[in-house]
Amino acid sequence: MVKKEMIAMLLAGGRGSRLGILTSKMAKPAVPFGGKYRIIDFPLSNCINSGIDTVGVLTQYMPLKLNTHIGIGIPWDLDKLEGGVSVLPPYEKIEGTEWYTGTANAIYQNMAYMESYHPDYVLILSGDHIYKMDYQSMLDFHKENNADVTIAVMPVPMEEAKRFGIMITDEHDQITDFEEKPEHPRSNLASMGIYIFSWKAFKEALETNKDTPGLDFGKHIIPYCREKGERLFAYEFNGYWKDVGTLTSYWEANMELIDTVPEFNLYEEYWKIYTNVESLPPQYYGRSSKVERSIVGEGSEIYGEVNSSVIGCNVEIGEGSVVRDSIVMNGARIGKNCRIEKSVIAERADIGDNVVTGEGEEVPNETEPSIYRDGLVCIAEDAVIPDGVAIGRNVCIGGKTVREDYPDGQLPSGRTLIREGDEK
Repeated sequence: MVKKEMIAMLLAGGRGSRLGILTSKMAKPAVPFGGKYRIIDFPLSNCINSGIDTVGVLTQYMPLKLNTHIGIGIPWDLDKLEGGVSVLPPYEKIEGTEWYTGTANAIYQNMAYMESYHPDYVLILSGDHIYKMDYQSMLDFHKENNADVTIAVMPVPMEEAKRFGIMITDEHDQITDFEEKPEHPRSNLASMGIYIFSWKAFKEALETNKDTPGLDFGKHIIPYCREKGERLFAYEFNGYWKDVGTLTSYWEANMELIDTVPEFNLYEEYWKIYTNVESLPPQYYGRSSKVERSIVGEGSEIYGEVNSSVIGCNVEIGEGSVVRDSIVMNGARIGKNCRIEKSVIAERADIGDNVVTGEGEEVPNETEPSIYRDGLVCIAEDAVIPDGVAIGRNVCIGGKTVREDYPDGQLPSGRTLIREGDEK
């Protein structure tokens, strides 16, 4: 019989619609981050660094790229005969097929997987946050308090507390009450969506509530455990944690990596972040190149200037071009004499010569003003931008565009241009 003290269940099936066109062909956890990583690398690395060697990854939306990236878990040392990493999509059952309808419903549908390891504890994680956390310390806290449920929390500014699930605790960190996005919060301890459950209490809660539509941890399982009198505790985390669920927060988190003293340090030896990368040649910097305060991935060729930007692997930036305050993902190409400002350019996008992005006035985006905002330009993976066009702010572009798509050679601020079936 295989027995694991604690297994992790990593929820990675979300679309991440607030990232706009970046997730039109992949789930949010598969989106590149920091030049060489993908978002899911961070919770996976946290698991192996914390000594957790059994991880179920629950996928649903556009899973191909995520599945390919995870493979059999070799980069994270999760290619185990007993345990390791397992990708868990929805599957057909005798009584029919059911998509995952909520976070806890997804976990319940994989009850057989969890039971096969006879765990004492189950760790629930999200696949779309950037942070480093020792889950073993959280488990020690859980044991010391003889808890049934431990919820990781972090203090947030009181004026932002109404955007989160808020925990009310006593002097012993036991949760006495919680409020879901309260208008007038009584605490600033926000749930991080990271839970440790003792197996007996967890299994009972899932089975009792299995028929609840859209079964969710925050809305159903946690309230049920509290009403039943289970011991709920809050584990306070004071490190860096970033929800990169919006295009703006995603851009900000990347830009924070290149601060003079970054709050989130990718270069620490004692807590490495692992990823699945192909073998690539070194970076090449041409004679006229200039790079300041930037991250540049392996295999990239820089012939122009890069300032305050995050450049992925196998990127080419042409002579005379200037890239500033931008994210350029793996395999993208930027032609000669371009000026790229405050842009997010996805994988394998092809930017022609003499292209300008991020200039003009601040105008709300015409289709998704809550997504494409704060002056950002977002260019989708495999998009093509023709030579000699000028692109404004708060703009979204997808597909193989041609010169005729840009009247007078311009795409004004606030416009959305999608070609060849790409989604918004």
